[in-house]
Amino acid sequence: MTQTIRWNIAVSQDTDQALRMFLVNQGGGRKGDLSRFVEEAVRTHILELTAEQAKLANVNITEQDLSAIVEEAIEWARNS
Repeated sequence: MTQTIRWNIAVSQDTDQALRMFLVNQGGGRKGDLSRFVEEAVRTHILELTAEQAKLANVNITEQDLSAIVEEAIEWARNS
């Protein structure tokens, strides 16, 4: 079982009301829905930021070089 950590966060009243209405309209509003929504939103945002960082770090790589890197990774994975 995954250990949970409690957060104390503050959001505007408008954000609180909008999110709670969204959850209710999605058939939610039950215990734990807010926590699940926040966790999913944080994970999604981290993924988006990580992808953007990767894109910026590789902006100077040509399509040909990128294809070679991908092919090398696929070959490595097949042989592992």
